[in-house]
Amino acid sequence: MLSKSWKKSGVSAILAASLATGIIGCSQEETLKQEGADAKQGVATGTTEQNVSVIDYTFDTAGNMLAYAEFELSGEPMVEGLGLDLDVLDVTKLDQPTKFDYTAGVESYEYSEEAMYEVVEKSGLGLHLVKGPTINKLAKESGKSANEVLANRFIQLAESVGYPQEEIFQNMYPTFIEYQSADPHYIQPVDTSKFTDGENGAYIPKYQLDYASLRWDRNKMDKILTPSAYGATFLKQALWAGDFLGGMHTVDTDEELEAQNATDDKDPNIVLGVSSADGMQGMILTEEIWNKLNFIRNHLFYNPTSGKLEAAKGSGYDPSEGLSYLPHAIKVTEDGEADFIGAKTLEVTDARSLLQDQWLMLWPAAEFYGTTDQRSANPNTNPAFRAVFDGAPFPDAPAQNLDQEAGNDIASDDPFTVNRDVLLQVFRNLEAMHWNAKEGIFVSEHDGKEQGDYLDTFQAGYTMEALRMFQRAIDGLPVGYANGDDAKGLSTKEGQLAIEMIRKQADFMMENMIGTDGLIANGWTVGKGKEASTPEFKAQLGAIRGLTAAFLATKDEKYRDAARTIYTAVDEKLWDPAMKAYKTKGNDTFQYDAFTAGAVSGVFRSAINSLRNVNGDQNKPEALDRKTIISRYVDFYDQVIDGPSLDQGMQASEFWDTGDVYIEGDQTGNTDQDNVPQIQAGHGEYGIAPVLVPVEVKK
Repeated sequence: MLSKSWKKSGVSAILAASLATGIIGCSQEETLKQEGADAKQGVATGTTEQNVSVIDYTFDTAGNMLAYAEFELSGEPMVEGLGLDLDVLDVTKLDQPTKFDYTAGVESYEYSEEAMYEVVEKSGLGLHLVKGPTINKLAKESGKSANEVLANRFIQLAESVGYPQEEIFQNMYPTFIEYQSADPHYIQPVDTSKFTDGENGAYIPKYQLDYASLRWDRNKMDKILTPSAYGATFLKQALWAGDFLGGMHTVDTDEELEAQNATDDKDPNIVLGVSSADGMQGMILTEEIWNKLNFIRNHLFYNPTSGKLEAAKGSGYDPSEGLSYLPHAIKVTEDGEADFIGAKTLEVTDARSLLQDQWLMLWPAAEFYGTTDQRSANPNTNPAFRAVFDGAPFPDAPAQNLDQEAGNDIASDDPFTVNRDVLLQVFRNLEAMHWNAKEGIFVSEHDGKEQGDYLDTFQAGYTMEALRMFQRAIDGLPVGYANGDDAKGLSTKEGQLAIEMIRKQADFMMENMIGTDGLIANGWTVGKGKEASTPEFKAQLGAIRGLTAAFLATKDEKYRDAARTIYTAVDEKLWDPAMKAYKTKGNDTFQYDAFTAGAVSGVFRSAINSLRNVNGDQNKPEALDRKTIISRYVDFYDQVIDGPSLDQGMQASEFWDTGDVYIEGDQTGNTDQDNVPQIQAGHGEYGIAPVLVPVEVKK
């Protein structure tokens, strides 16, 4: 991880000229060295039998952040669960101890982390945290400027994890809410000049500590707030915050400790976070989430009767008394400030409620609920989490909001309450607007007046997975990396309803949508039946994820069997061993966007953990032998994600966390000699961010 790698390299403290501007400033005054053009001398062209060419360079925030969430979960947590000692992974030793271990434990995992930082700390893709609701509330209460309040807030967060304030990254652009798309090319030379020496002949480039040269072009940003985009980013933030803040550590040795009590950090030698550096990132992410949720709750719900945006109604919301939901698209007119950008006006440009938007808000809010949960009835909350939300550095929730009674809840902007308000309103809208109880299916659209009639298999499948996470969170079961762990739950009415919807949707898929060839239809229209078009790869992925979720949520083996049937059919009919990729549409089409790539990663994880052949299975297809699944994982990742050459593949560039270190005199832009270039060396005049771009595989 970036923060761990930085610490390991022994970088000395950065001298901050002014915390009030240095932490969050946007200075462009420093002259940067022109190295991008020279680095491009190392860019190769495709010479293999397959060409994995980039279709376009539009950065889709929702697709990328969902994909990287799946990459994260299919990275370190998965291989560690398979028995790998993570200490044996070395980013400088390519494909060791095995290619699968390196691909999952290093590349999949670290690509995931770095892309998140690109979006929420470096690119400028959204509204600046200086304009966040809680920051501005603190500014108003203190009589200080929002800029000064945020600087002081970062210092407070650093102190809570024992992180030296002078080492906080410079010229960050922390966002509290993100736009839906952009061009991920850098707009100026990346500052790869030497900051200090690293290890083994490498050096630390300045851009890794000072983010001023890593901005994207604001004129090429689609300044639309859509729940899929800010929700998927929220998912990435929530997963990593849960990882980074899920333990404590010692001040003197930076040794990670498992929290025994929420008061362990009262010991002067124990502080929050699994390490000083990771704890700091966890705190920044949580600060961004807290502001994001307050903005969503206070401003982004839409009343179709009035035609206006309004505040959420919280835990007492009843859709039957009038809908209030997150619309698909809100246009932002920015306030005109050059560095610390906020919203001047918000205009709803697409008032529909889309299923994808709703599940991509439900899932992250469920994850964050598990992190912030302070309910005394829940014995399963990690004490380390409780210590983060006990009043310092983040406020705790009022006692009235932590009991089993909704009628006595009071208004509050603390992280638990504001997230609960958003979570419950999204869940109730999911049921009221997208759940067709008569058919037992989730429909993709609601126009604010009437429910649509089309079930999209991919969207319905992922809705089932989001509901599984919701049920676990609301019932007090572990989420995050521990989302498969058993525990005694609270059996809430909301959790029971979620299970009921998952079960009915899974039954409908099994009984009505799976063909004799084992593949599932792309969709279903009420009154007309299943879609007659050739089953596409993306629909299969969604169905496997959804049916696996149904199995994990209910323990009913029939759902596992159905998921195994589809997976086996996909392997037999859609996998092309010569292309090392799955056919996505028809016989000769191999096109991948970020949503598809992420779903592939999620399905591989589902297959390895839940669907693989075990002793009790009557049928044991070769496709579900763990060795075969792992082989597919490696081949697909190598071919489609990394690509066969430096100018191909979905991963547009990479950071030093995956081994591409900087060595004085080396102008190749690819010191680890893999197929992914350094950020300044690939795809454009000044390089490109380490994100996913859509590709097509061709012979």
